[in-house]
Amino acid sequence: MNETLTLALALVAGVGLGAIFFGGLWWTVRKGLASKQPALWFFCSLLLRMSIVLAGLYFVGLGHWPRLVICLLGFVLARFVVQYLTGPRSKPQHCPALEVHHAP
Repeated sequence: MNETLTLALALVAGVGLGAIFFGGLWWTVRKGLASKQPALWFFCSLLLRMSIVLAGLYFVGLGHWPRLVICLLGFVLARFVVQYLTGPRSKPQHCPALEVHHAP
């Protein structure tokens, strides 16, 4: 297979792994905060997400460091994409009338 195509597939795999990891983290925080047992949600999610990512990185790399580096680049790229997609849509408005002052 062409080396450029292999690296492009490694990038796509990295973006996919990053989307699974960071999308799963976002989902876990939303579910965990409303749960009666948030520690269980966070712990199980961490184990599952890390297992998927480590296995994915292992199979993408397979002893070739350029593929592993490109895959990690895609992983980091996915972080920014998920952060953009799940972040607040607008800046919160600062309302000084609602502030409470506790000290003189």
